[in-house]
Order: sequence, then structure tokens, then C-alpha cells
Amino acid sequence: MSAKPPSSGPLPALLLCEPATGGLRVAALTLLDRLLVAVHRAGAGPIRVVCAGELPIVKRARALGVAFEVIREMPPIAEPMLLASTDQLVQTGEVKAVLAGRGRLQMSSGGQLPVGVADSWLGSVTASVADAPAITATGVAQPIRSAADAQTAERALWASLTSSSDGLVDKWFNRPVGRPLSRLLIHTPITPNQVSLASILIGVVGGVLFGLGQHIWSVVAGVLFQISAIVDCVDGDVARSVFKESPLGKWLDLIGDQVVHAAVFAGIAVGLWRSGLNGPFLWLGGSAVLGGLIAFAVVVRGMTNKGEPNRRLQKLIDGATSRDFSVLVLALACLNHLEWFLWLAAIGSHVFWVLALALQLFPGKAAESAR
Repeated sequence: MSAKPPSSGPLPALLLCEPATGGLRVAALTLLDRLLVAVHRAGAGPIRVVCAGELPIVKRARALGVAFEVIREMPPIAEPMLLASTDQLVQTGEVKAVLAGRGRLQMSSGGQLPVGVADSWLGSVTASVADAPAITATGVAQPIRSAADAQTAERALWASLTSSSDGLVDKWFNRPVGRPLSRLLIHTPITPNQVSLASILIGVVGGVLFGLGQHIWSVVAGVLFQISAIVDCVDGDVARSVFKESPLGKWLDLIGDQVVHAAVFAGIAVGLWRSGLNGPFLWLGGSAVLGGLIAFAVVVRGMTNKGEPNRRLQKLIDGATSRDFSVLVLALACLNHLEWFLWLAAIGSHVFWVLALALQLFPGKAAESAR
């Protein structure tokens, strides 16, 4: 029987903890733990878990305060509800789509997954939701029946952890290099915010070493700046992989980037001045730092704007906040030509905030001029 038409309010959820899969782990969390958090964040509730045996560890769901009731037997179903089993890895976005469409989830290859909305029980989740509209998954959604399947799903999960601001260096270097550290940290008490603080500290130390004005220390500083960019990717990977995202972490990451950039700009300027090279380096450094601060204020203004999303503004911000320029800094440090980067930063930071502000104040005109 297909699900009834949508009704107001959240749908209740009934999760089946299968003995063979509920306790399997993907990126440090059991499949039941992941399913609980995904269903809770998608907005379904109240949540009941059918578990005939011992309940698998659900440390993240409990840490997040996810409320659920454990029952031993399958109850009668007399109203539309979300049904899902632990024989899968499914993400919050996919569960939201299922709830919104009162449908059932299928993989991009067409295979059906055990999650969907139904108003009767026909012996299994897939049979019960078979008549509901098919909704194709766009994120990581895979069936899991064994430990080998869980390992395959974990690789897919890690591969999906990217950011809209990732540039080519992030995609092909920073994230792959930092991924082993991310895989290690999810098994420790270390939090994403602590990783962010470490990234900031490494970047600031790099800025101080730039200020010594010696070629060898500038190269070391460039390496530290690159390491800071790598660690800056790790905090986001850890947060998203084990559901530890937070508003504080978002702002810490954003503000931390500005602190590191200011330290690097100022350090390069002081270092060039101390090296005896001719040029208005202190003025250029001041311009770069000032431009960065104004740019940060403009970006925050755009982020807190409650109007319609400005896609061109977001695209500009993503491009400007890419970590790719860390490679340029390292290369120019090795070539002993950091003055080239300082000129670029001193001018480019102001060009960025002017464009970003124009896109906010005059979105229509800016869009026409960009064509």
C-alpha cells in the first residue's frame, strides 16, 4: 500500500536495527548511530528503534541529545511513517528528500534502499515502501550487508567530504594529504575546533618566521603556511564525518583564516623591509591586512543577509577563500620573490571587497556587467 498524502507536522520514524549490520562501523560510528542522527536532523520524529538484541553503541546520537525509544518487536503500523533499516549508509539530505516527497530512496544506479515512507508493514522495509514515489539519491547512499560493504561505503563517505570553496590544490593535494590525519582523529577525543586552533597557530608561526627577513626562514614559513592549509581541511572533514559541525566551529574557521592571512601578509611585509630590499613593503603589507579586514566584514555582511541567496556573490567568496594561494606563497618564497605576492595581495584584497560589496548592494547591475 502506498503512503498517504502529506500531512502537516513531522512524520514518526521506525528504525530497524538489523543484527548483522546495526553495529558495523563507518568512520568510527555504528550504522545505527549514523541512521539515528540522519533521521533526527532530517526532521522525523518521534523515533523508535526496533532492536531484539543488544543495542549497538550510539554515542554520537546520545551526545547530540537525539531522543528515541527502543522496542523489541515490530509494532502495528496504522499511519504514514518513515521506515528505515541499518542495512545502508544514508545521509541527512537523502532522508530529507524522502520525507519531503513521501517517497522511497533509490541509488543512482536504480537499486532500491531500505528507507521510505509507508502506512503499512509488509514484512520488510523495501516491500512496505515499494509503491511510494522513487527518489534518486544525490549523496552517498549505499546498501551495506557486510564489513566489506561498510569499508566501501566509508571510502565513498570520505571522498564526498568537500567544500564549495575548495580549489584545485585543496582537491588534489590538501585534502588527500590531510585525509590520513582525519581518519586518525575521528577515533580520538580531539575536536574539530581544537584542530582549527592548531591550524591557526601553525599559520601564525609561519607569519612570524616570514618576518625574520631571511630566505631560509621564509621557505620554512611557506612550508608551515602550506601545512596550516592542510590542517584547515582536516577540521572540516572531522566535523562532517562524525556529525560534529557547530556554529562556533564555522565562525572559528572563518575568523581563523583571517588571522592567519593577516599574520602572513604582515610577516612578509616586515621580512621584506628587514631584508633591505627597496620597496614600499610596509605600506603594501598594511594595505593587504586592511583589505583583508574589510573583505571579512563584507563577507560577514553577505552571510548574515536574510534576503534571496546571491549565487554570484557566493561564487566570488568561494573563489577568493580558496587555499590555493598557499602554494603560490611557498613557490615565491623558494624563488626569493615574495614581493610579487605582496603586491598582488595589497591590490587584490581591495578589488575583492569592492566586487563583493557591489554584488550585495547592486545584485542586478553587477550581474548585467558581469555578462
